[in-house]
Amino acid sequence: MDLSYGPEMEAFRKEVKDFLSANWRAKGDGAKGSGGDRIQAFRERAIEAGYLCRNIPKQYGGSEQPPDALRGQVIREEFEAARAPMEPRGIGTMMLVPTLIDRGEEWQKEKFVGPTIRGELTWCQGYSEPGSGSDLASLKTKGELDGDDWVINGQKIWTSGAQHADYMFCLVRTEPDAKKHAGISYLLIDMKAKGIDVRPLRQMTGSSEFNEVFLSDVRTPKDWIVGQRGEGWLVSRTTLKHERNSIGAAAQTLALLDGLVTLAKERTLDGVPAIEDPGVRRSLVEIEGYIRAHQYSGFLQMTKGLKGENAGVIQLMNKLNSTNIGHKVAKLAMEILGDDGMLAPSDRGLGLSSAGTSTASWLSQYMASLGIAIAGGTANVQRNVIAERGLGLPRDAAANRGN
Repeated sequence: MDLSYGPEMEAFRKEVKDFLSANWRAKGDGAKGSGGDRIQAFRERAIEAGYLCRNIPKQYGGSEQPPDALRGQVIREEFEAARAPMEPRGIGTMMLVPTLIDRGEEWQKEKFVGPTIRGELTWCQGYSEPGSGSDLASLKTKGELDGDDWVINGQKIWTSGAQHADYMFCLVRTEPDAKKHAGISYLLIDMKAKGIDVRPLRQMTGSSEFNEVFLSDVRTPKDWIVGQRGEGWLVSRTTLKHERNSIGAAAQTLALLDGLVTLAKERTLDGVPAIEDPGVRRSLVEIEGYIRAHQYSGFLQMTKGLKGENAGVIQLMNKLNSTNIGHKVAKLAMEILGDDGMLAPSDRGLGLSSAGTSTASWLSQYMASLGIAIAGGTANVQRNVIAERGLGLPRDAAANRGN
């Protein structure tokens, strides 16, 4: 396998490095200015230079660059090395914006894309319902046309950030007589609309990232629909593709490995550094093996894409592989932490270590590793997708009876 980028891409890498050297200094390296303003100013310069928001047209606030997976990879590598900010993370930028670019009307792109990528608008996702999680197409929230508005009634759950969001992109059943996949529409809703009741769900970590959202005669304009009426399932698959790709990024698991090695160097087991324990070392090597396989799988997929070829079943495995690696990392971290791993993240005495890591952050990572098995489609649903679409295995008989 040839992992070299070639002379053209190495020249581009130098260009990116020069830009970062001239425009970005990480905190603590002589950086000046308030954090938010400094980051926003940098992002604007990076967009102007063509390094961020590359797939977004200039008229919506992006840099409108030709698709180029290699250049995108070089940018990610160099920005990460310089600890420079990429595009704002969040449901809006990671999921809604690509969906609007793919499926939205012109006015929707003009109204929502620019403010979202600038961080001026925040979004939440109204998909899951009580009894309609993994079987998303069984959702019951209804939307009916009344003049120039959709009138929406129902309940959503596990809605991340709903208590802070400006808008929601929501799946609503608008065709009650159609088959369940064909009767859904993809609507945009103002979270300040009358009839919305957001109730935070307190988690075992003590935080409230998720919410219940009750919608009672909530009105949203008739044209705030993405795609055609009844095509919401197809639109939602576009959104989930972007979510699963973001969750499955190998760079995230590589960062986890670096943090885990640091933890093993800092903590002791039986009076010696955990990094010297044979069992810990064996587990670290095993985890690195999974991560490198995940990373090289990404290289293969990128190469296939550059050649215009389909990567096949392997591209369906990204999110599941990332989830499994996260579980392994979290499990080993808990073993290294020992009794400290039994404390709540908010307990006293869990401050930063000399290397900037903390017991609290690893406890949060452990909790997150459990939740990520649900986000973007449960791990079991992902296995079914791999089996049915990738390997051609027959669909489970019980699932067929549900249609």
